[in-house]
Amino acid sequence: MADRLAALLAHFSVSARTFHAGALCGINTLDAQEPFGQLHLIREGQVEVRHGLRTALRIDEPSLLLYPRPMAHGFVTDKQRGATFVCAHVSFEGGQANPIAAALPPFVCLPLQRLPGSEPILQLLFAEAESENCGRQAMLDRLFEVVLIQVLRVLMEQRQLQPGMLAGLADERLRRALVALHEAPEQDWSLEALARQAGMSRTVFANTFRDRVGVTPGSYLQRWRVGLAQKRLRQGQALKLIAAEVGYGSEAALSRAFRAQTGSSPREWRKSDAADA
Repeated sequence: MADRLAALLAHFSVSARTFHAGALCGINTLDAQEPFGQLHLIREGQVEVRHGLRTALRIDEPSLLLYPRPMAHGFVTDKQRGATFVCAHVSFEGGQANPIAAALPPFVCLPLQRLPGSEPILQLLFAEAESENCGRQAMLDRLFEVVLIQVLRVLMEQRQLQPGMLAGLADERLRRALVALHEAPEQDWSLEALARQAGMSRTVFANTFRDRVGVTPGSYLQRWRVGLAQKRLRQGQALKLIAAEVGYGSEAALSRAFRAQTGSSPREWRKSDAADA
């Protein structure tokens, strides 16, 4: 079976930085001013999760709460007993342009028992959170990254996703075409070639792709290539080399696709991105 996440994680990495381990009592809030999301592990206690003044959900069993993109949220717990949390900031390379982050819903809540095979990782993570061992921060950060990959697996296996990339990767036939273009964006992918990868007719493939992923195969391929081009622009690569690496025959062809996708030329985008950084 093709590895659905290998090329995604190779091109667009994810990272975590633990920032809290212990009890939270009363009312605690996080704003959306920082350019990353959060991954909360609630080990014990009852928690009311608020989005603004609205109660979004109530948690009364060990659970995971993921905010892949910046989103203000807060927790209300018992003022005396509180609830035990281990929390990390999560960063997707490329920010909101990261295809994994873009494919995820605004937040995800999963009981820890619904993360198959995660018990040893979670036990180690919670033990590290309680310890003062050398390398504790690095250990916790890496363990959070493993948990995040497990969450992505679960979301695809559940097949309860809104149309998007992860929904496409959850489809046994579409995943073959998606993995192929993720791994070799420089190839001249026609609709017929992608349909052959999926083992489907051209028409059935096009309709199924649009229904599951939410865009046409051509639009998705352009988005993927432009995302790769943005990463290489950040790395300082020459536009001519980038064009060949991501499947465009010339700088002009890449520039046209880039402007259609982002509204600016590659050079304009690189200047703006550098200023924001």
